[in-house]
Amino acid sequence: MEHSHKPVNSTKSQNEKKTAFVVLFSAATMVLEIIFGLFSKSMALLADGIHMGSHVLAIGLSWGAYILVRHLEKKDTHQVDTEKVLSLSAYTSGILLLVFALFILVEAAERFFSPAVEIRYTEAMIVAAIGMVVNIICAFVLHDAHGHQDYNRHSAYLHVLADALTSLGAIFGLICAMIWNIIWIDTLVAVVCSLVIIRWAKNLLFDTGKALTSQPSNSL
Repeated sequence: MEHSHKPVNSTKSQNEKKTAFVVLFSAATMVLEIIFGLFSKSMALLADGIHMGSHVLAIGLSWGAYILVRHLEKKDTHQVDTEKVLSLSAYTSGILLLVFALFILVEAAERFFSPAVEIRYTEAMIVAAIGMVVNIICAFVLHDAHGHQDYNRHSAYLHVLADALTSLGAIFGLICAMIWNIIWIDTLVAVVCSLVIIRWAKNLLFDTGKALTSQPSNSL
């Protein structure tokens, strides 16, 4: 009977390691972008570094949940449902994902109604490409080929996927603006990306909300 818990703990341990890698890799990229942004006086690079920091914070929450669960399981604490701890972390991450999407919508609206600004295309595309590559690597690390039964890991996966999507959208928008001078396409792409992210966040909140409100199987 004791052996039945080992596969679960082993899975959680692997998920913790993968989430830790993503947090540290993203944090290193964030620091690099902020340093070079300040050094080169590039607002695009600096903004992307700060933006990546918000995802490091959200994915760091998932990592922290795994660490907490590991300590609770070591103490053999039965008073706390560790699965609900992970679901609560994922639920909170889903709220942050929703806030991130709404922030993009606000920024897109401001850009749409503001006067035309001079875009530094080369610099902006380099930043977007770096962000996309980093997030694609992180998405591969976090992707679960067997489904996303672990909502905590899935929430971290959605954060890096959302970041990769916005980077891809930014590159597409920059190309359209640079070649055909269609400046408004950048705003349109941002709106589409944010709507996709809102849908992801809504599904995550619905699934984790059900997990949090369900009764434990051993309840009387």
